[in-house]
Amino acid sequence: MKFMVATAVTALSFAGAAFAESHAGSGDPAAGEKEFNKCKSCHMIVSDDGTEIVKGGRTGPNLWNVIGRQAGMVEDFKGYGDSLVAAGEAGLVWDEENFVKYAEDPKKFLAEYLDDKGARSKMSFKLRKGAEDVYAYLVSVSPEPES
Repeated sequence: MKFMVATAVTALSFAGAAFAESHAGSGDPAAGEKEFNKCKSCHMIVSDDGTEIVKGGRTGPNLWNVIGRQAGMVEDFKGYGDSLVAAGEAGLVWDEENFVKYAEDPKKFLAEYLDDKGARSKMSFKLRKGAEDVYAYLVSVSPEPES
């Protein structure tokens, strides 16, 4: 029985590592964890079961499980800007490329994505460098997608 449990734990560890590796892209999760300190004034990372991974602000949405999620769609968050909601409705999903471009310049990204020079973002902060690392960090703390 102990062998079966150990085997299952090992398999899950490898599966989780494979998920993180396949989605982390070019960033460094350890550097991203440090870089996330700039994000936590507005964002938290709290799992569905209430486990607090990063205590943070509530101005922005919870970034738990953000990877692969449609933009502007966290059910309990009511503070999204209209442009981000419109982008989500138009199909914007947070993959590495979209996340990095958005984090580097949210207003410019939304204006380009929506082809609307009047698009606005409530996120005024621009992460000039390290967005790939933050993405990799978010992947590292995300649950494995359901099969």
